[in-house]
Amino acid sequence: MRALLVAGFLLASVLPAPARKLTDDERVEILRGLTAEYATLKTILPRSKKPLEINADGSYDKKKWEEAGKEFGPAGRLGDAIQLTKVTIEDDKIVLEINGGLKSGRKWYERVEVGMGSRTSPIGGGGNPTLGSNIALLFPKGVPPLSAAEIKKILLPVMDFEKRSATEQFVSTLPPEVQKAIKDGRVIEGMDRDTVIMILGRPRNKSRETKDGVDFEDWVYGNPPGKMTFITFQGSKVSKVKDTYAGLGGSTAAPLPPR
Repeated sequence: MRALLVAGFLLASVLPAPARKLTDDERVEILRGLTAEYATLKTILPRSKKPLEINADGSYDKKKWEEAGKEFGPAGRLGDAIQLTKVTIEDDKIVLEINGGLKSGRKWYERVEVGMGSRTSPIGGGGNPTLGSNIALLFPKGVPPLSAAEIKKILLPVMDFEKRSATEQFVSTLPPEVQKAIKDGRVIEGMDRDTVIMILGRPRNKSRETKDGVDFEDWVYGNPPGKMTFITFQGSKVSKVKDTYAGLGGSTAAPLPPR
């Protein structure tokens, strides 16, 4: 009998201790900390019948997500704001409903319009339809003790819960040299029209021409006397940037040295 007790003690010391399950208080903290929270997408979020899987380290199968997007389209794109509308804690995963889930969207009565003649208006609240999806955060050995803040960190590769604008989110995806130019308020070759407008605003004048089948567009900023900037687009990208100083009478000085 003594030998059996000793053997049992040794076996118990070798076997790993069972993982601690979430307490009721921890479950409540997760539900309160995540439900109805807003986040900004850092990638395309597809719609999917089955919850899109994310591993406990924040990694996910991008190919599977792309396949889901091809079948049902996107629920949101880079920089879009989304909301966690429901949180369900299961034994080995946490399921997050995004924007009401797959069945979300514009209600039938929001598509109905009333009016007289050619003028109509929707009877619903208006606005763009909200598309949703579902995400499953996987924990193969069981959901460990976690806080809502820790779960948000795991989801960081997909969504950012910090309050940043869509513009800030877009800028963070650009190459370092472009980010620096935007920070310095400079336009450089290779930028598109939206980025130029973000830096300098809308031009005071535009002109277009076609040479050998290639479309060129010139944008002009500034007024004489003073600094003027001429930006040439070839197709959709900036191909040339020229800064000059215009004097009285419309005369211009030599281009400024490179900054």
